[in-house]
Amino acid sequence: MYHSIQVFTFLSAFVFLIGCKEEKKTAPTSEETSQKIKKEVSPQDTTVIKEKPQGIDTPDGMVWIPGAIIEQGAVPQDKMAMEHEKPAHKVAIDGFFMDITEVTNAEFKKFVDETGYKTVAEREIDWEEMKKQLPEGTPKPHDSIMQPGSLTFKKAKTSVPNLYDFSQWWQWQIGANWKHPDGPESSLIGKENEPVVHIAYEDALAYCEWAGRRLPTEAEWERAAQGNQSESVYFWGDDASGLSKKANTWEGEFPVTNTEADGFDKRAPVKSYPPNDFGLYDMAGNVWEWTNDWYNTDYYTEVAARNTILKNPKGAESPFNARDPYAKEKVMKGGSFLCNASYCASYRISARMATSLDSSLEHLGFRTVASADMVENSKR
Repeated sequence: MYHSIQVFTFLSAFVFLIGCKEEKKTAPTSEETSQKIKKEVSPQDTTVIKEKPQGIDTPDGMVWIPGAIIEQGAVPQDKMAMEHEKPAHKVAIDGFFMDITEVTNAEFKKFVDETGYKTVAEREIDWEEMKKQLPEGTPKPHDSIMQPGSLTFKKAKTSVPNLYDFSQWWQWQIGANWKHPDGPESSLIGKENEPVVHIAYEDALAYCEWAGRRLPTEAEWERAAQGNQSESVYFWGDDASGLSKKANTWEGEFPVTNTEADGFDKRAPVKSYPPNDFGLYDMAGNVWEWTNDWYNTDYYTEVAARNTILKNPKGAESPFNARDPYAKEKVMKGGSFLCNASYCASYRISARMATSLDSSLEHLGFRTVASADMVENSKR
């Protein structure tokens, strides 16, 4: 129900709800989640599938990612790396197929046209369901507020001294959704080849089911982003000086002025920048991408402490965010057009952020993957 709670979070009349917690609930502790992580059995076999199996054709719009043993997490020379990207740890990953680009508006429209699917951001808000997630006695807001919508970006008029207060550049907009990515008055005209956004986790899963695909694990995503640059900060190496020619990010003073040195103020059509070694586009910048892993603050530390190589890891068994123990979040990767060196520099390979299951924002989309057996079974 986080999507619904966002209605309150970004309206001043209900700001007090941000810090409210239900007394009956007990937040999971770091120690409890750590114990769950430790239960995962570390496999001894680290042999991986490197080459695409014979007799299996690469699906249209996808590319084969060779299996490998990689270091997942921040490289030593990355001065921008955040603590939750450390420590780096070895993982063994079987080869898989991955979308060359993020799912576009045109591709998502085909899915909606064939299925009639309605995204989370388009659905009416159910007050009876919503109030179960709020403190007892919370009054129902006016019907004019209880309308479906999503979060859109707004530039600040002056310099922002506190870059940790994201409410300064995000606003809740009724009527914002994948069809209206920049707000209710916007449309998809001319944006058919831009990545679809305002996609909640369940929306991405629904598309995957329709397409016979799945979301990547964080380890798979990072393997794909690395290409042949397994020891580099960025998919092209360690030099950030040519960023404007490599990715769609925020250049200028965030969130006040975007110089558009990369050619775009917001989202760019897919394939607007050079691909990485594997032929994948926008593995840095443009829009964040969902993965299937739970976000757990302690996961990297616990995995590294095992001193072994995990094979095809699927992330933490359960979610845990030290800043908000009640949150249930997934890991998103890749950064977006809002990433700036002064804020997060999340166009780095190891960059990772947490986002709630029902979050939908104008800089969050996804791409799909498929294992060899999924492709083989789809032919039967």
